[in-house]
Amino acid sequence: MLRYATGDMAAFDRLYARHELAVWRFVFRSVKVQAVADDLLQDVWFAVARNAVRYEVKAKFRTWLFTLAHNRLVDHLRTAKHHTSLDASDDDARTLADTLVADSGFGPVRQLQSREQAAALIVAVEQLPLEQREAFLLQAEGDLSVQEIAEATGVSFETAKSRLRYARASLRQHLKEFV
Repeated sequence: MLRYATGDMAAFDRLYARHELAVWRFVFRSVKVQAVADDLLQDVWFAVARNAVRYEVKAKFRTWLFTLAHNRLVDHLRTAKHHTSLDASDDDARTLADTLVADSGFGPVRQLQSREQAAALIVAVEQLPLEQREAFLLQAEGDLSVQEIAEATGVSFETAKSRLRYARASLRQHLKEFV
C-alpha cells in the first residue's frame, strides 16, 4: 500500500488481485445481492485509492481494508429498505448454495447432502444477529483474527470474541443434525 501511495500502480494491481475476492465475499454474504455487493466493492476500492496518500501502517493492510468494507457496509445497511435472502439469485448468477456444495467429482447422493448442508448453513447464517453475522463473515470470508475483527468493527477484543463465540454456538445449534 505504501508503494501504491507513492505512485506505483502495479502495487495497486497486486493488492486488488490479492484481496478483491475475499472482500467481495464478505460484502456479498452481508448484503445478499450481487449487484449491490459489486457496487459496494467498487466503493471500497475507490476509498483505498482516495485514502492512499493518508495511509499509515497501524495494522495489517488487510485489517484496514476490511475496516473500509465494514464502514461502507454499515452505511449501506443504514439506508437499505429491504432484506433479501442469501440464496436469492439473479438469472446470470449462481446461488450461494451452489458455491458451497461439493464438486461434481462426488456422487449424486454426496452432492445432494452437500447442497442440503449448504442451504442449512445459509439459513443459519441469515438468522444470526447482524453483529454476530458480521464477525463470523469477517473471520470466515476475510480470514481476520479476533483482534483484526475488533479493529475493523470498532469494538473491543472481548466484544469481538464474544460475538464470534455466540455466532459459532448458534450455528452449531442450527446445524447439529449434520454432525
